[in-house]
Amino acid sequence: MKILVTGGAGFIGSHLVRALLQQGHTVLTLDDLSAGRKEFLQEVLVHEQHTFIEGSVLNYLELKRCIDQVEAVIHLSAVLGVKNTVDDPIKVIEGNIDGTRYILELAFRRGIKVIFASTSEIYGKNALLPFSETSDRVYGAPSINRWCYATAKSIDEHLCFAYADRGLPVTVLRYFNAYGPRQSNSQYGMVIPRFIRAALQGEPLEVHGDGSQSRCFTYVDDTVRGTVSALAREADGLAFNIGSNRSITVLDLARMIVNMTASDSPIAFKSYEEAYGRGYEDMPARVPDLTRSSAILRFSPSVSLEEGLARTIAWYRGHETV
Repeated sequence: MKILVTGGAGFIGSHLVRALLQQGHTVLTLDDLSAGRKEFLQEVLVHEQHTFIEGSVLNYLELKRCIDQVEAVIHLSAVLGVKNTVDDPIKVIEGNIDGTRYILELAFRRGIKVIFASTSEIYGKNALLPFSETSDRVYGAPSINRWCYATAKSIDEHLCFAYADRGLPVTVLRYFNAYGPRQSNSQYGMVIPRFIRAALQGEPLEVHGDGSQSRCFTYVDDTVRGTVSALAREADGLAFNIGSNRSITVLDLARMIVNMTASDSPIAFKSYEEAYGRGYEDMPARVPDLTRSSAILRFSPSVSLEEGLARTIAWYRGHETV
């Protein structure tokens, strides 16, 4: 199958492109390199079944040229991260909604499969755990910029399901805190690369709040497996949680990384207001219900947090400047 991967030079995208090529697919990668890096694809740039195009999903004509060549689209391209959400909500809203709208419109004309990468953020402040794919969304006031990313992704999902109702084969994947090698954008608030980099450099690991907030971290190889499995026809018209259901507090995560890196780094605490400004809200916990993903996609995470962190730390030791 010939597949377009948007955002394919990014963290998850670069792992996905390699996996698809290893499985014999032909891959067209579209990335504007605003967050991704071409060197993340260095090993496959000259692969005979891979074509890299530097461009944006917001360029309608260029996107059309790409979609006209393929049989499926895996849409990973996004404007993400806590800092963007707080500092530039217009960029987040327009960047996420417009590109998705273009992809769905163009794919619908040709009737080709779309896999849309969504996020566990869409569940918002819902306190009823674990989150199933039909759980309610609970957001703060629209005046709080922190919720613009979740809102934009929710609108993207509405678009996906509206096109599914018209017959487009589309699948929504809600990623839960993917991590691993090449997750270098610590400026976007991603906690694991931020902690690992600090530990390796002997700097304080900065924990926001009291560190009691918990998350389920998913090694990128598992995220990729779940993504590829969504190419199946049985996944059409549905949303799936893709993640681990093992929960850990951010404070315990910091302690684990300090121990695994044999670092002398202290753990420092910083208020959310100091980190992101007034009015920032965080969720105390996020846990996915994997019942649907297991039954239909045959998905279950296979890489433990300890093993995934060990692989990620080893990568960072060899890429200290990334």
